[in-house]
Amino acid sequence: MSVRRAAALTLSLSAAALTAVAASPSNAASAATTPAGAAGAAGAVASPPRLPGTAAPPNTAVPSSGGRAAGVELRLPAPSGPYAVGRDVLHLTDTARTDPWVPSAGARRLMVSVYYPARAAGDGAPAPYMTVEEARLLLKAQGQDKLLAPEVLAGTRTNARSGARPAGGGHPLVLVSPGFSLNRATLTVLSEDLASRGYVVALVDHAYESFGTTFPDGRTLTCVACETVEGAPTDAAEKELLARAATGRAADLSFVLDALTGRRAPAAGQASGDGSTTGEAPGRTSAKDRVAAKDETSAKGQAAVKDEASAAGDRTVGRRPVWKRSGMIDTRRIGAVGHSLGGNAAASLMAGDRRVRAGVDMDGTFFAPVPDSGLGGRPFMMLGTAAGHSPGSEDASWARDWARLDGWKRWLTVKDTGHFSFIDIPVLGEQLGVTDPGAPLPGSRSAEITTSYVGAFFDRHLRGKAQPLLDGPSPADPEVTFHNP
Repeated sequence: MSVRRAAALTLSLSAAALTAVAASPSNAASAATTPAGAAGAAGAVASPPRLPGTAAPPNTAVPSSGGRAAGVELRLPAPSGPYAVGRDVLHLTDTARTDPWVPSAGARRLMVSVYYPARAAGDGAPAPYMTVEEARLLLKAQGQDKLLAPEVLAGTRTNARSGARPAGGGHPLVLVSPGFSLNRATLTVLSEDLASRGYVVALVDHAYESFGTTFPDGRTLTCVACETVEGAPTDAAEKELLARAATGRAADLSFVLDALTGRRAPAAGQASGDGSTTGEAPGRTSAKDRVAAKDETSAKGQAAVKDEASAAGDRTVGRRPVWKRSGMIDTRRIGAVGHSLGGNAAASLMAGDRRVRAGVDMDGTFFAPVPDSGLGGRPFMMLGTAAGHSPGSEDASWARDWARLDGWKRWLTVKDTGHFSFIDIPVLGEQLGVTDPGAPLPGSRSAEITTSYVGAFFDRHLRGKAQPLLDGPSPADPEVTFHNP
């Protein structure tokens, strides 16, 4: 697979299958349930001049579904752990760094969903999956907007509860970064599962690196980074841009770690600057920009994001932790995992931040290489597709960086999977009756493998629990192959 094709990710949803789902009598008889804040405001709006990297407002906030799958309800699988799951949303601004894709936007901004072990299911309101505008932009970018109504995707039922009462004790922290162009919501299954097992999980959206990310000020930022990478004149130039994106994400994650713990990285040269962590500074957005932003997302979707973020962390905090539940975090036990470019970012984060003790790359090319000197003896796992990341496959970066990993390590591949098999997309596709012919492993099974092996990895290296699952091939998981070239 070429770098250009890998960067421009595609959803494996079949038009015929989705049309059949939309037209089926059983689905026509069932009503989709959308969480509070997921439905848009009706009526057309005028289109003001659009800011760079923001979404053009739709003609109507709640478009007719037409032939699209509308009468369905999508639901994430129940997590495997003993805890209920809570979620808070934080809006963070790193005033020490300028946004690398849109310098005119000012300081680097991030949206972070923090999942955590909670005391009891049913405590708190159901956490929304994504906003309708985020869903609309994701579907549109993949050419699926005529097939699946964005309200259906946005209304996916999650297991987390907003603001649920936290479980007691100290818990390991896992930082999570999504694939290039993808909203952070696409890693909700893994994040909820880790939280149910007793981890605090910080799932990060990197500004201008997804098809759509809604911020509390009303703006839905679009993928300027995608346009920049796609505009590169050569594959070599693309690889350089993606390497910079991976190391930039590592700086984002290090900053999030600073913000959640109130502590700076001890190593010299950290990209998180002076360690200050703030919410969006009052007055940073001009009145004109705020008016434009109002038309760039639905009123209800904006309110949902603003309310959740304001309650949890959209504020100025100086050097103190931004998260009101920061006492839950055991700062001695920190890990990182990511999908695609996010997996490369996890390795780059470990290379530059000694606080991170263990990492996982899920099917991501190492555009930014692991240093020749390794990762200081810390454990790392590579989990990928059999077709794309077995030894001798087209992506030579795994063999190169496998040799550089100098601690406990595993190289695992899963047969009958595709690039998206490690995230939520196949889980939802299976519920729509859709299977990718190039990745026939059912979504429910790929999710089970992903959560089991990633969870076992962190249990072993952040909790010190023996995990026979990681010792070698298991008859219970014939799809998984262990490599040691």
